[in-house]
Amino acid sequence: MPMSLYNTPQGILLRPFRLADSEALLALRLTNRESHAPYEPLHGDSFFTLEEQQEYIRQKLRQAEEDRGYSFGIFLLEDERLVGYISISNLVRGVGQFADIGYMMDQHEQGKGHMTAALKLAIQFAFRALSLHRLQAGTLLHNERSQRVLQKCGFQPEGIARKLVQIQGTWQDHRMFGLLAEDNVWQTWTATPSAQSHI
Repeated sequence: MPMSLYNTPQGILLRPFRLADSEALLALRLTNRESHAPYEPLHGDSFFTLEEQQEYIRQKLRQAEEDRGYSFGIFLLEDERLVGYISISNLVRGVGQFADIGYMMDQHEQGKGHMTAALKLAIQFAFRALSLHRLQAGTLLHNERSQRVLQKCGFQPEGIARKLVQIQGTWQDHRMFGLLAEDNVWQTWTATPSAQSHI
């Protein structure tokens, strides 16, 4: 289901990764390796190679073909520079119709509203194009910046998941957030100039 998602006022574009994006993805990871390490699983040096990023993109493309997950690069419209990514993963069909959502933004582009705008586009894609019923996200307890992004987009706090994910080799508690398709907040975004999208 390839498509591009735009927020023109914010100056960003979301589109599925292509193999041609491998070098840009590697550069993004290397630039943010130290600053993002406290929020990520342990990665060996082999992860930060072109070959591993190519395999990462191939994996994401296979997941989309199989309707198991969808990943988008976040690009600036002005120069088509990759500044982050957002993924809808662990997609459950049947009686569940839900998925996890996660994201990453270049440390030099944080605080500009790009991540909030990108998350809003991904939410609309999940509920409109994928017909999901629920999205959920988890953040480390101290990651207040990420929690603010989720709450700006209508996610509601739902409690603490104990030792949910290994971060830097240690099982970490996560604060969980959820958003439902019937929640009214996301359905009003296209009525405002700052949240236009082409889906």
